[in-house]
Amino acid sequence: MNITVWMATALILLAAILLPRVGLAAIYRSYRAAQEREQVEDALKHLLDREHQGRRATPESIGGTLDLPRAKTIQLIEHMEAQGLVESHGIELRLTAEGERWALHVLRAHRLWERYLADEARMPLNKIHGEAQKREHSLTEAQLNELDAALGHPTRDPHGDPIPSREGKMNRAEGMPITAWQAESPARIVHLEDEPALAYQQILAAGLRLGQDIRVIEKNSHRYVLSDGESEYKLAPAVASNIYVTALPESEMLKREAIPLAELTHGQRAQIVALDDSVQGFTRRRFLDLGLTPGTAIHPELANFFGEPRAYRVRGTMIALRNDQASQIWVKPV
Repeated sequence: MNITVWMATALILLAAILLPRVGLAAIYRSYRAAQEREQVEDALKHLLDREHQGRRATPESIGGTLDLPRAKTIQLIEHMEAQGLVESHGIELRLTAEGERWALHVLRAHRLWERYLADEARMPLNKIHGEAQKREHSLTEAQLNELDAALGHPTRDPHGDPIPSREGKMNRAEGMPITAWQAESPARIVHLEDEPALAYQQILAAGLRLGQDIRVIEKNSHRYVLSDGESEYKLAPAVASNIYVTALPESEMLKREAIPLAELTHGQRAQIVALDDSVQGFTRRRFLDLGLTPGTAIHPELANFFGEPRAYRVRGTMIALRNDQASQIWVKPV
């Protein structure tokens, strides 16, 4: 290779490394900036979680959560203080108003992604948390609002945790651990704690799910036995404590008198009572767009030779629903 070719090659390589927008150095800077942003957002989520628990974050708690050595943790905290995101009060750390706004944005992104992955991507529930953590840093406010609208503005993630609104407001978490439930009456599962992961996997493997009505039929220091009227679920107390329940709502009495829309006979008229709790995401949005709201009159009008889909008359319009869809709509015959 002569000196001219060598110099040309060297210049090309140098340009590839140093070009301000597309060079390797620029790519590396972009990568480092994204990595630092993720670290800040993970720390802000930790502070928000601590504050919701009524506790304060410390350098030690941040370092433990993010798996950072103390020197790196202190450097991260100083960076967040310089950005006006946190304030130090002795060894305790508190979010500023801007820090809380940013933390709620990330939390909202995480829980909306979990809703999408569970309802639309049909990803196993024990996988969605880790995948949502990878995606939660990627959406702008406008993109997040679009995802929220497309999913039908859900208020809870697949574990039962509240999803912050676009205005930055968040409902209080519901329920108490089933191990603290003293009543003999049935209770509804409103939250399944996904950490530790091993306990969550045992709950899912047992077949327990959000929205399920259960009753404690046996409890001692070794196990809890739960029943939904058909099956029994035996769990260690440490695992059962990750199941949060609340009393059945008064509106449940109406639902208990209702039947699935799919069970209506031809021409039988009914009034919609509720959409099943399992209807979320795009499916819920489509049902609402079709006018399938509580109080609406509906009846089957046309049968299908093959059984489904079946045609229903609602708000003067004919719509077609598969049996599995109609089974998720609770109605009261009139």
